[in-house]
Amino acid sequence: MLVSLVTAVYNRLDRTREFWRSLEQHPPPEPWEIVWVDDGSTDGTRDWLRALPAPRHRVLLQDGNRGYAAANNAGARAASGRILGLLNNDLILTPGWFEPMAGVLDRRPAAGLVGNVQRNATTGAVDHSAIYYQARGKPTHDRTLPAAPADGARPVLAATGACLLVTRACFGQLGGFDEIFRNGCEDVDLCLRARAAGAQNYVALTSVIRHHVSSSPGRSVHNARNTYLLLHRWREEIPALSAASWADPALRDRWESKLTGWAWLRARLSRSRLRAPGSDCPRWLRDAVVRRVVRELARGEKIFGPGPADKKLAPLFVAG
Repeated sequence: MLVSLVTAVYNRLDRTREFWRSLEQHPPPEPWEIVWVDDGSTDGTRDWLRALPAPRHRVLLQDGNRGYAAANNAGARAASGRILGLLNNDLILTPGWFEPMAGVLDRRPAAGLVGNVQRNATTGAVDHSAIYYQARGKPTHDRTLPAAPADGARPVLAATGACLLVTRACFGQLGGFDEIFRNGCEDVDLCLRARAAGAQNYVALTSVIRHHVSSSPGRSVHNARNTYLLLHRWREEIPALSAASWADPALRDRWESKLTGWAWLRARLSRSRLRAPGSDCPRWLRDAVVRRVVRELARGEKIFGPGPADKKLAPLFVAG
């Protein structure tokens, strides 16, 4: 079984070399190739990529900087493997990173996107073990490590696109990343579309890597617009997604901390929990999320104009 690793790069040749050294030291045990997609680098990255030996290295040189979604989609179209590994060039891979993620795909026929635990490359602190919707209706990284289930597979709403495994067929059927997003939120959107199509996303808790978070130039320039576009697309589903996160005991305290610092609200939440431990998210709390989403949509529309009409993404390719 061939595994196709797809890595989009834009400058930061130092990070790319560090990533490549870690991949050389800790490659997948399966036969694999790597598809490099250069997104308009100007720092010598292109010359370095051209020198890499074929056929293991396949290099695509984009005309300009088109962003994470477009670059990864181009790499996926060029890939040959049944499994796609979407890997940022600012990762440091560690021993045994691949096997737990691939194991989830193998054991869970309904698996969509599979992520892993990521620690800050500088501090070692946990930076990501899931993405959940909190009380303000925004996707947020869980930066704690919950107890791992027997097979290490944590069901999640979404996982970060910095390191994902997905079957090529699933990625193609979903239409890949939506290129309306520019270097942000396209991973959450893809995971939510996979979930809406009936798949379950996971994080493999026994796969741990290190990540230089958001180190690409211009990574955060479009954050506000991306957040608005994601909110607009999933506006109907977000209250339920947020309520589902509240119902997870591993997330509830952090969920509530994002809502408000008011003592009276904390007391009300405590009383609700004592009266009905393990119950669904209270209706009044879900209504608070709805009001927040409405306010944020109105604010975003004033800044960016009306959100675009929802569209169905066409498949990127027909996987054999």
